[in-house]
Amino acid sequence: MLDWKSLHKTIDGADRILLSTHENPDGDGLGSACAMYHYLQGQGKDCRIIHISELPFEYEFLNTGQAIETYNADIHNEWISQVDLALIFDVGDYRRTRQIGEELASNNIHIVNIDHHPDLSDGRFADNFINMEAAATGEMVYDFLKAVNVYMTKEIAEGIYTGIVTDTGSFSYSNTNQKCHHIAVECIEAGVNTYQIYQSVYENRSKGRVALLGLIINKIEYNKTGELAWFTIDKSMMAQVNANQTDVDGFTDFVRKIRGVEVAVMIVEKDNNTCRVNFRSKGKYIINGIAKSLGGGGHKLAAGAEAQGSLDEVLQSVLSSTRASIEEQNRKII
Repeated sequence: MLDWKSLHKTIDGADRILLSTHENPDGDGLGSACAMYHYLQGQGKDCRIIHISELPFEYEFLNTGQAIETYNADIHNEWISQVDLALIFDVGDYRRTRQIGEELASNNIHIVNIDHHPDLSDGRFADNFINMEAAATGEMVYDFLKAVNVYMTKEIAEGIYTGIVTDTGSFSYSNTNQKCHHIAVECIEAGVNTYQIYQSVYENRSKGRVALLGLIINKIEYNKTGELAWFTIDKSMMAQVNANQTDVDGFTDFVRKIRGVEVAVMIVEKDNNTCRVNFRSKGKYIINGIAKSLGGGGHKLAAGAEAQGSLDEVLQSVLSSTRASIEEQNRKII
């Protein structure tokens, strides 16, 4: 049981609070930060949501009053230097906060981690509130607000609902449980329009995203059994259809849905000789150990990493590690 009262005491003693999540933010990180932001606003705190990446278009509905800001050193560094407390949501690894994390560390800010991933940050957080049994970090924010008897406003509920609905795949993933539905009911009672959120998140694809999906469909490759599927996206493909890094989100899930595929792997070429690697599993194989071996992490069935090397180098390394992991897990089953 997490000691939410101690977090409440920490928050109560802070006047200026920064809220953030990982680069390439998703619905859980953004929703959790937004829910906490609206609570802190009600408490009269000087708080700001600042992220290292641009806000994805599909989550613009969360940006009430333009509260979500994209980090700019010239605009934000002075304000950050005077912060009393930073609350970081759903990050998994402190490095994924990038320059914001560096600025917080250089100013010796008290940093709190609220997450349902294991912490891979080597002691960078002053306090850790981790519950790997939670379906989403949004569920943990809900637990905190309940523990301190906070009234669920519509704005708070929208953030919590967004976190849970996106991290459970609209209540379809294996992490969905009775509590998820219970929280969803409370959010609906608070005024959340679930259909509008679904439309914004899942029916709002950019033309670049659709065109990019068209390019990768014929590039999908499989191992001999068809259980492992993978594809790569290089920078020329992104430029060809005018796509960005957020446009690739969800492609690994798409490939995982192919009949017979148990593990799907996506590798995306980035700048500075690095690649983004995403793993998804239907459940037969655990894949977060592979991500961890590459310096990343995540859940048993959904994980990722950022790997050094060219696209071809990373592809060969990832395939070798993934095949070895699948073979090892099959031997244990036998």
